[in-house]
Amino acid sequence: MTSAVPTPQPHVPVLVDEVVDALAIVPGETVVDGTFGAGGYTRAMLGAGAGRVLAFDRDPSAVAAASALVPDVRLTLIEERFSQMDRALAERGIHHVDAITLDIGVSSMQLDQADRGFSFREDGPLDMRMSQAGETAAEFLNQADEAEIARVIRDYGEEPRARAVARAIVAARPLTRTAELAAAVRKALGHHPGMKSDPATRTFQAIRIHLNAELEELEQGLRAAERLLVPGGRLAVVTFHSLEDRIVKRFLKERSGATPAGSRHRPLAAAGPSPSFEKVAKPVAPSDDELARNPRARSARLRSAVRTDAPAWDQSRVSPGGRR
Repeated sequence: MTSAVPTPQPHVPVLVDEVVDALAIVPGETVVDGTFGAGGYTRAMLGAGAGRVLAFDRDPSAVAAASALVPDVRLTLIEERFSQMDRALAERGIHHVDAITLDIGVSSMQLDQADRGFSFREDGPLDMRMSQAGETAAEFLNQADEAEIARVIRDYGEEPRARAVARAIVAARPLTRTAELAAAVRKALGHHPGMKSDPATRTFQAIRIHLNAELEELEQGLRAAERLLVPGGRLAVVTFHSLEDRIVKRFLKERSGATPAGSRHRPLAAAGPSPSFEKVAKPVAPSDDELARNPRARSARLRSAVRTDAPAWDQSRVSPGGRR
């Protein structure tokens, strides 16, 4: 197993050895880190011999800190969403790469900075914007109606009592601080010391996903990776909750041709595009040793696959979820 380069860093990258193994980097290859964060995967890919790492991050703070985190001339930082990586690289004359990794969701750095407003554990302004632009969490929660807030919490947080949480949020308005939001959610759901998880977890996740369009970004990013990877190119994606993992699983299942067989009750569908991915690996979870070192890794899952020589699927016909 390939190990990451031992470099001091502000957070611990999840499943880093397993990601580098899945990417199977050949010395000199050009690879993409679609979610730079604190540079953990980038350092590991450079340590594995990558000739060039093209790293994306939509957070200007991460980009500004990148040169100090990873002082390597082989690194090119691009302040852009990873969903736009094929366009951004084409503008730089790069049309194909050998490997791509994505680490979906909020970074540890963002969670640990109270003034970014991502965490219910530390009080801070109710922000939650990864790119530090656009609508803030406070603006959404103070302006949206109860039904819309409930929809977001239900769909993106999988919160069974979303309506009660939304009602409590509206009653507590105006909200400007993370502690205020957390208190409203805890009051609606009940909270006491010693609970296995904080009842505010799902609501904070839902609002963050909504504001940053994270699921749409993931779907678009997977399609961009499909267009960028050379035949034999490797894709490795780390997710942290079921909504993300479901999207990656569905995408790779569809693109590898692993669709359900027909029956006399459900005939086979007409043949579609040739599989654009193969060698889809079983999902990988963190080891007990990693969980002991980094409890935040507990929900992480790695899925990986290898690009075939088939053309990228016609996106005007097929969506990432298989809907036509």
